[in-house]
Amino acid sequence: MSNVVPVVGAVAIAALLPSYLGVRRARFITDNQSLALGQRIDVLNEHAIVNVVDRSTNLTEVNDRFLEATGYSREELIGTSVHNLYCDENQKLAPTIHLLLSMGKSWSGETPIRRKDGSVFYTHTTVRPIYDLKGNWIGSISARTDVTQTHELLAARDIAQVTDEMKDDIWIVDCDMMAATYMNKVALGRLGLRRAAEQLIPLSQLKGVDGVGSILATCRDMRSTGADNAQFETEYCGKPFHIGVTRLKAGTLKGRFMIVMADMTKRVSEEQRKSDFISTVSHELRSPLTSIKGAMGLLLSRAAGELPDKAVSMLEIAHRNADRLVLIINDILDLEKIAAGRMEFDRQVVNISDLITETKNANATMQQRFAVKVESNSDDTPIWINTDPNRIIQVLNNFLSNACKFSKPGSTVRIVIEDQGDSVRVAVKDQGTGIPIKDQHKVFERFADMENSNRSAKGGTGLGLSICKAIVEGLGGNIGFETTEGIGATFYFVLPKTEANMESTPADNVVKMRSAS
Repeated sequence: MSNVVPVVGAVAIAALLPSYLGVRRARFITDNQSLALGQRIDVLNEHAIVNVVDRSTNLTEVNDRFLEATGYSREELIGTSVHNLYCDENQKLAPTIHLLLSMGKSWSGETPIRRKDGSVFYTHTTVRPIYDLKGNWIGSISARTDVTQTHELLAARDIAQVTDEMKDDIWIVDCDMMAATYMNKVALGRLGLRRAAEQLIPLSQLKGVDGVGSILATCRDMRSTGADNAQFETEYCGKPFHIGVTRLKAGTLKGRFMIVMADMTKRVSEEQRKSDFISTVSHELRSPLTSIKGAMGLLLSRAAGELPDKAVSMLEIAHRNADRLVLIINDILDLEKIAAGRMEFDRQVVNISDLITETKNANATMQQRFAVKVESNSDDTPIWINTDPNRIIQVLNNFLSNACKFSKPGSTVRIVIEDQGDSVRVAVKDQGTGIPIKDQHKVFERFADMENSNRSAKGGTGLGLSICKAIVEGLGGNIGFETTEGIGATFYFVLPKTEANMESTPADNVVKMRSAS
């Protein structure tokens, strides 16, 4: 291929192409050579995506196929730089192409083009320089062929080669037919199937396999709701699996789900061993730590006589940290119980107002430490509920300690009780910094690490709220929060009241509960 277009040919292209690109502006050509050239340009115009730019890379002409491919109108494109249509990776190529054209050389290669709607299509492009009658370089002409489908087919082939060797089970499922159009080697082997070209495997035919019913139900739900992703854990082929379903939105696989199934047998076994180890260590630590804490408490109470002020100060620091260690160990043990489904509840008929008073008194030191005031709207009217008082105090302690930690000094923390008839709502409202929007989704997750948590200064393991959630839900209630960043947060739980006769005395209710058990 010649590096430089002959001057006469370049002039003809430069002069005739704009005319032939605009059908309404087409001129009658009498010269046989020009007519032949014009006919070749017509063919090019019909089968290729063509554009002309000036030396500054501004578009001076585009054909109809260029408009169809990009989604722009001619008015939106003419006078703008062609580089605006290039993807980021092509911006680095632009100076190289420009330099070659200025030297009278052509360039050929693949260029992704960004459409008006933001999507991308791939073109194989040839760019050649254009000259005027004096041989001056005045711009360039580009002819492009859309190779998007070829690009996607090659990508799909490469993906299939990769997924075939993966250890996870991978399915591609047609959204409309609810049939697997592809399964990798591992998936086929687990089901005892052989690969067959273009074979469709309806998911309904696999419903006898453990876990497939859940996969089918998830796919149907995503199809009806339009959801893009779903994740869950289930028993599949007799083993614990993590299932991830993703809607494929682009390319030749559009309108299909990709299902990735990861065998969790090893992970579950490892987590169980880790849980057993943590539980054993925590139990072994709690007894001596309780003894150490008790001994320090006796010393602080002057049971062994008066102590120097400096010794008392050091003992108080040690005692506080022993308290903290005990709380951390209790959290870890509670977490282990929750994970194993062994959290037990000692239900009693209690006055929720009494539990709130007890919690306020227990957190008096916390209020002094963070310079906050705790108020409650509870009065002498009892609100009886059938619940586990120790666990509810645990939840309230967590809510109240968090509220004190994150409140501004001198502010007020309010505990609000609301009798809702068949249930009771308890809320703890602070005047702190609130919870950032990006962190709100993980508030009740284990080991949640918030942007403003600062555990080193304020303490905590990141387990408290996840444990509170398990406790409240285990008692038949629900838990939640309301927050405005920069203003504060309100954490609340709602619990059902006792089913016992509320007109009888609390003692009678307790007797009735015990006799019925």
